[in-house]
Amino acid sequence: MLSYRHAFHAGNHADVLKHYLLTRLLTYFNQKDKPYWYIDTHAGAGCYQLDTGFAARNAEFAAGIARLWNRQDLPEGLAAYVDLIKSFNPDGQLRYYPGSPLVAKRCLRPEDKLRLFELHPTDFPLLEENMAGSGRQALLQKGDGFAGLKALLPPPTRRALTLIDPPYEMKDDYGRVVEAMEEALKRFATGVYAIWYPMLQRSDSQLLPEKLKQLPVKSWLHASLTVHRPRADGFGMHGSGLFILNPPWLLHDELQATLPILAKALAQDIGASFQLEQLAG
Repeated sequence: MLSYRHAFHAGNHADVLKHYLLTRLLTYFNQKDKPYWYIDTHAGAGCYQLDTGFAARNAEFAAGIARLWNRQDLPEGLAAYVDLIKSFNPDGQLRYYPGSPLVAKRCLRPEDKLRLFELHPTDFPLLEENMAGSGRQALLQKGDGFAGLKALLPPPTRRALTLIDPPYEMKDDYGRVVEAMEEALKRFATGVYAIWYPMLQRSDSQLLPEKLKQLPVKSWLHASLTVHRPRADGFGMHGSGLFILNPPWLLHDELQATLPILAKALAQDIGASFQLEQLAG
């Protein structure tokens, strides 16, 4: 089943958390001269138009990136993320929101490489179109990112950031995330892996961070953001999280300052909150 289309949710609170953290991770990677790979197992379409089509139906971006659009008081890291999104909207009007491949492309240096996977038959041609002009820097593959990741590790650069961001529309995605990380760590134990997950009222979602904590790594960082109380009927996503294996050691301190700002800015009711925990190696 491949019914999930991220365009419905582009620019929402989950994208804000995920892409803000992605920009910070890549910023830390860029502090070293050595080149690296950015690997995206579920790349999506690459960019989304917010004022028409799927994204305009529920306009989830209005409670996400739009709430930060005109803020002049954001700390440096958050401001840099918003400025990156603004670079896709040069007229100053919020019409386009980049997915993780284009966010990463703007952060990477010429010597760094992108390796992108997308299985959806409609989104993959859009990804090709949105990544046009990347030349040899980007390699796109229409296929299963979980399976494709194995063939890429370890990368020749011995430096890589992997984003794992499945739609979780199939229940076994949760188990496949854990299995993929177990295999990835055997092949490339020093890689940085960022796993996004939705916060739902179902055991698979709630147990995933606990299972990731059991992986054989010396350090991890877990950041989550709740924007409203869970619904009484049990449906819907009330927040999201990013679990990072082998994170940059300075990221935790930065998030201690920025997550409270995000929680307040993106709050939809009094149930909004954040969580930040780590294992420091």
